[in-house]
Amino acid sequence: MTAKTPPAPPFRDPHLPFAKRIDDLLARLTLDEKVSFLHQFAPPVERLGVAAFRTGQEALHGVAWMGPATVFPQAVGLGATWNTDLVRRVGEAVSHEVRAMRARDDRVGLNVWAPTVNLLRHPLWGRNEEGYSEDPKLTSAIATAYTHGLRGDHPVYWRTAPVLKHWLAHNNETDRATSSSSVRPRVLHEYDLRAFRETVEAGAVAGVMPAYNLVNGRPNHVSPYLREQLRTWTDEELLVCSDAGAPSNLVDHEHYFETHEEATAAALLAGVDSFTDHGTDSSIIVARIQGALARGLLTEADVDTAVRRQLSVRFRLGEFDPHGGPQPDTAEFDTPAHRALAQEAAEQAVVLLKNDGDLLPLAPDARIAVVGLLADECKLDWYSGTLIHRSTPLEGLYERFGAERVEFAEGVDRVRLKLADGTFVRVPTAPEATDEVRGAAGALDPALLAGRTDLPPLTTGTTGTELALVDWGEGVLTLRAPDGRYLSVAEDGFVRAAADQPGGWVVQETFRLEPHENGHLLRHLGTGRHVSVAADGVKVADENASIFELIIAERGEDAVTRVAAAADVVLVVAGNDPHINGRETEDRTTLALPPHQERLLRAARAANPDTVLALVSSYPYAVDAARLPAVLWTAHGGQAAGTALARVLAGDVSPAGRLPQTWYASDADLPGLLDYDVLGARQTYLYFEGTPLFPFGHGLSYASFSYADLVTEVADGTLRVSCTVANTGDVPADEVAQLYTRALEPSSVRPRRELLAHRRLTLRPGERTGLTFEVPLSAFGFWDVARGGWRLEPGPYDVLVGASSEDVRLRGTVALDGEPALPRPAAEQGLAAAGFDEQSGIAIVDRTRTEGDAVTPEGDGPGELVYRNCDFGAGVTEAAVRVSGSGTLELSLDGGPSPAVLTLAEPTPDPYTYTSLTAGIAAEGVHDVHIRLRGPLRLAHVGFSG
Repeated sequence: MTAKTPPAPPFRDPHLPFAKRIDDLLARLTLDEKVSFLHQFAPPVERLGVAAFRTGQEALHGVAWMGPATVFPQAVGLGATWNTDLVRRVGEAVSHEVRAMRARDDRVGLNVWAPTVNLLRHPLWGRNEEGYSEDPKLTSAIATAYTHGLRGDHPVYWRTAPVLKHWLAHNNETDRATSSSSVRPRVLHEYDLRAFRETVEAGAVAGVMPAYNLVNGRPNHVSPYLREQLRTWTDEELLVCSDAGAPSNLVDHEHYFETHEEATAAALLAGVDSFTDHGTDSSIIVARIQGALARGLLTEADVDTAVRRQLSVRFRLGEFDPHGGPQPDTAEFDTPAHRALAQEAAEQAVVLLKNDGDLLPLAPDARIAVVGLLADECKLDWYSGTLIHRSTPLEGLYERFGAERVEFAEGVDRVRLKLADGTFVRVPTAPEATDEVRGAAGALDPALLAGRTDLPPLTTGTTGTELALVDWGEGVLTLRAPDGRYLSVAEDGFVRAAADQPGGWVVQETFRLEPHENGHLLRHLGTGRHVSVAADGVKVADENASIFELIIAERGEDAVTRVAAAADVVLVVAGNDPHINGRETEDRTTLALPPHQERLLRAARAANPDTVLALVSSYPYAVDAARLPAVLWTAHGGQAAGTALARVLAGDVSPAGRLPQTWYASDADLPGLLDYDVLGARQTYLYFEGTPLFPFGHGLSYASFSYADLVTEVADGTLRVSCTVANTGDVPADEVAQLYTRALEPSSVRPRRELLAHRRLTLRPGERTGLTFEVPLSAFGFWDVARGGWRLEPGPYDVLVGASSEDVRLRGTVALDGEPALPRPAAEQGLAAAGFDEQSGIAIVDRTRTEGDAVTPEGDGPGELVYRNCDFGAGVTEAAVRVSGSGTLELSLDGGPSPAVLTLAEPTPDPYTYTSLTAGIAAEGVHDVHIRLRGPLRLAHVGFSG
């Protein structure tokens, strides 16, 4: 007799609802097994046939870290396309490649950590390349498109499970694990939360990742907003994955908790479901959770809640269905369609910033000088895959115009390093060496990739080797050997010409020349050590630093001048290396181009007035555009970047990218990097009152467009805006029509312009089309701090349609009904300290470790707060304040003398132990309340009575 095959357990039954299947599997798991699931690398449960699972496959603009894959433009470049359909198709291609790569490498995960929806509030943020825009509406539109592509279009099962990064208010690498973003309620709701909310509500998000920083004094990994905001936006179970090492940071760097058991328990209770910590070693996190359970800080039900959320994602991915569900692994990898899509995306990301005299497109018979440090580069960033195909601007122009019409000068300084004994640093030949590309084999953590040691170290000789020196700014140098390999330092400390590009978590290819006696010391920045010439080769060491004389064979500007003078037009390709001076862990210090590249630009312009500047960069620059006839910008455009740029320059494609963030004219226009109050500091196009170099939404075309026939209609809670757009030029081209609004009679500060909707459309010469935008009236609302909620203010609003935030072509006005402003019910409810209208010198901090806000002076000076239109009714006679710490509070009405001065002389035991102070105050009717704080005093609430 043949034994019957036992029936499959209910969790394997695809006909049952996910909830019942999850209940069944959860009930079969032991507590230890469930606890083990809470680490990023969840082990298998072999007795149930449950496979191992890991959260976190990077996929920001292609599959990253796991070897060769299609590389699309950087995220900021995808944002510059303003094309949601294109970005959705990019997401689809990436999700197919994830599945295809997983079929041959089970290290590839289906829970993808993308996209990044942090708003590009400040252009000096090192990770500017990872976001889409400074505007929450555009960011959410692009992010929604990408997540829908990553998710796939099956009604139930997901091709991949996207996790949004990085919750919340995270725009600084400087002190990122310990700094606190002070975010007032209006900025929180109208700006930082909005991009996350609209993307989650669109229904293709599997979870979020909290950021390293604190918000209002509380680490994001224990943020109450995960519960109070995020989980209220959708009925889906959302998986919250910690950032790498962040759970340990709660104790080790932030010192927010005394023990790791307390910290881990607090994060789990706040809503973190998967802990990314200590790499693949889950034992430490498991021990902390078990310790928290033993101490009563957690219950099994708490663990079940987190495991349920993880299992919800795994079931949606089809893991427990026969054959892996209806989203099978595919062969759609590096297909012709994906290559064409990468080129299309790169073309659509190019922004034409200026084009005086129609210098562009280039004439077909033009003699072109191509110069600059980025001219023959196809740069990758930290979240890129390995290139399968590669196109540089120089290669693209060779292909498009013919090599005989293109001359090239990179503009590097060609140098030799001379020692005191008269010898020179020499790169030995290595004929047996193989060409290796960093990360080509894939790595779960590329930060652990080691440098090459199979090549011989540098030595010295009588002639030495001529090296290509580039100064990337702030004295940060790279040195490249004639064979194209960069000088690098491996773990053994020797200096070799070994790297295909600068890269790695700690870049080992950068140096700094430090004046010393009659020469220079050469400091290796990755190790902090000086270069020393020893008998066994050139190495880095803590002592015996060698002194070098820099012998310059040719300056870069001389080579540029030579080729520029002989050309009809010069193309200067400038920008950044995404691993140097502005990247994850390192913010920029200036908007200016590095001096080396300014030298090249000046030389080109002096030799030939027909000089075009093409900026290839992860972020904006402040350049002297007035002295240039034509300027373009594109983010690092992935594998097809060079072909795309060449086709735009040649006129095969009319540029239609638009700036996703304001380009400021100088550093003086910028607030402090850690000033997150976009409203108070007048940041981004929403509030900036100066004149930008180039405004948000700006971008020119080789065609011209007219706008006409504006019609507005308000009905059924919706504003309907229609107009016509016509191509009045002589080439087919895309236009990006942008709809903005502005409150004309606001009761408080509102944006100068605010994007409501946009549409990218393609028009033939002479073609006219009608556009209709439908905008819910809720989009006109703002967060009213007086009532602690959203309010649509009645009154007139501008309706602005045009080609950028400043290039308005059509203007109308609509009168909207809404809720009138009401005074704050100060007598009845008092004043929540963080609900101010205006502030100076104030930081918002955590009222307790789990919930609530308080305020305190920022730094050593006083802090001032204003609360407008406070209603004291028939009258009050006493003010009571909840405070902690120590210091003085002065309260006045309408900016007059202070009738109430309250002093907390004896410090409270800790910042979270509050006490009440009272003082007499006589007030009736409506007044503005002014409060001044002095000393390390925390204010949580002001109440009134009598």
